[in-house]
Amino acid sequence: MTRMIKVLLAEDQSMVREALAALLGLEDDIEVAVQVARGDEVLAAAREHGVDVALLDIEMPGATGIEAAAQVHRELPDVKLVVLTTFGRPGYLRSAMEAGADAFLVKDAPAAQLAAAVRKVLAGERVIDPTLAAAALAEGANPLTDREREVLRAAADGSTNAELAAALHLSQGTVRNYLSTAIQKLAVRNRTEAARIAREKGWL
Repeated sequence: MTRMIKVLLAEDQSMVREALAALLGLEDDIEVAVQVARGDEVLAAAREHGVDVALLDIEMPGATGIEAAAQVHRELPDVKLVVLTTFGRPGYLRSAMEAGADAFLVKDAPAAQLAAAVRKVLAGERVIDPTLAAAALAEGANPLTDREREVLRAAADGSTNAELAAALHLSQGTVRNYLSTAIQKLAVRNRTEAARIAREKGWL
């Protein structure tokens, strides 16, 4: 008898999550053991249900799929990690791999490809969307430091330096320096453009 592969599915959009679960449920050897809608629920659910593979959307409340992947990789290293994204951003691929992901696919890939990826990662293979892999190599590494990313992410909503300093427990001068350095690295004119470019590349 074929061993069932127990899968955790993490996706905050219920229609997408249910569609993915239904498609995977058609496979004879795959069982969607648990579904969650938040990134900060992934680790506990994976542990409770003893899953073999976690399918993680990137954009979720509570924690991103990449953050959830890093947690699971650290705490449950035997669980294989497949990161799914609507946005084919090269920076996301690099971040996902650094977090311990075994596969990185775009959501509009055929259902058969997703099921095949689940089986391949369980067999020890790595599965990466070839178009994204090529784009990531062409793009190069994220030039922003963790602190620069944190400040730029917080600044994206139009907060003033004083508001950012208070929220991040930094001095206004330090906030100004981080923003200035990020703007220079991305070769743009202001923080708004810097945040937009960094987000488009998957660097935030």
